[in-house]
Amino acid sequence: MKIAFILFDGITFLDLIGFYDVITRLKHFEATKDSCWDMCGLKEEITDELGVTVKVNRVNPDLSEYDMLFVPGGLGTRALRYDEEFINWLKKAQNVEYKISVCTGSLLLGAAGFLHNRKATTHPFSYELLEPYCKEVIKTRIVRDGNVITGGGVSTSIDLGLYVIEHFLGSEQIENIKKQMDYPYVHVGIIEV
Repeated sequence: MKIAFILFDGITFLDLIGFYDVITRLKHFEATKDSCWDMCGLKEEITDELGVTVKVNRVNPDLSEYDMLFVPGGLGTRALRYDEEFINWLKKAQNVEYKISVCTGSLLLGAAGFLHNRKATTHPFSYELLEPYCKEVIKTRIVRDGNVITGGGVSTSIDLGLYVIEHFLGSEQIENIKKQMDYPYVHVGIIEV
């Protein structure tokens, strides 16, 4: 499993890190030990909404090389959905098996055309912004419509990671991961179309 984490200016890092912390645990299990990932962006450094700067380890890679695309949200998504260079770059992931977003990352999946005729979700304050991009906005925490999985607001990123990793490892391993993370919560609000 080769994963592309998409980074951009105006990202909410908790959107990224919650999912990242969970999904990168795939590497610790025999069945998924060959998993690898890259932090991908269109420039060498990105800055979040609050001014924290991080380096990108792959600048402008061909996203078609990956098995999973993860797009976090953040205030930067509002303008970025109209950025032709960025959206054309995302479109290269057309044939990527799993397209996943959390929070307003779904606006970017939508702008790239990946939510056409699909049901999806986003941050509760952004449901109206998502409506033009998908068949139906479902007001819940996680929506899976085929190979596209969208998550709600910021804290959903951990639940989303657990939901996705369960697909590969099963529920018993998820309980072990949750114990290791000291994560006592049960996922709620999951809709599978």
